[in-house]
Amino acid sequence: MPTSSVPDEAGGASQLVPPPAAAWPHILVIDDDPSIRDLVSEYLGRNEMRVSTGESGRELFERIDHEAVDLVLLDLKLPGEDGMVLARQLRERANVPLVLLTGRNEEADRVMGLELGADDYVTKPFSPRELLARLRAVLRRYQVQATLPERDQTRRAHRFAGWELNLRTRRLLTPGGDTVELSNGEFSLLAALCRAPQRVLSREQLLSLSRLHESEVYDRTVDVQIRRLRVKLEADPSHPTLIITERGAGYRLACEVQTLF
Repeated sequence: MPTSSVPDEAGGASQLVPPPAAAWPHILVIDDDPSIRDLVSEYLGRNEMRVSTGESGRELFERIDHEAVDLVLLDLKLPGEDGMVLARQLRERANVPLVLLTGRNEEADRVMGLELGADDYVTKPFSPRELLARLRAVLRRYQVQATLPERDQTRRAHRFAGWELNLRTRRLLTPGGDTVELSNGEFSLLAALCRAPQRVLSREQLLSLSRLHESEVYDRTVDVQIRRLRVKLEADPSHPTLIITERGAGYRLACEVQTLF
């Protein structure tokens, strides 16, 4: 997980500042055993991962539909539910990384799960260190694939400077996890900026990329929306550090953006 540096009080050597928890990978653990949910939540939380938990297929899909999840850890032996069916439905519904929890002697389940599109599996009982290593490896593979252009239409969320813009629910979450309401125009413009981080975009490009409805387009539309976004995003809107004005050229989102697919 990248860190940033800030000057020390003497203005000399810098110290590393860890990213906010909201920027950590969001792992969804679905298992009916509370002791396993607690173990995984505690261990991954100590290793810069956010964890949500559930114990049923219903909770799995509620989370997937309403939150940006980086990876699902799914127990195949949920009471009264077929884990293979859940894995298949998840694959049809979202391109989220999937790691299966299986019994040590259930080779057929592991093979079938991988054939259904699971990215990896972990057998019970498991070492938390091995689990962490496997999850990190799967997340790394997906980050590499995220650069491929054919996946452009499958984006689920953008994360930047601790903020999270969910493209399905159209929700903006603060680094503290609170929801910030956005108008349609604000959402479209912020999504366009997130698709081209660190690049200067002209007003004409932003109008085109954000696909603002014709009824919303008038002179200085982009400037108005930018001002409104700064009020919601910036600690000091009069001295912005995220959405920067490039005089005579346009605007630039001045931070790295992580995209979830």
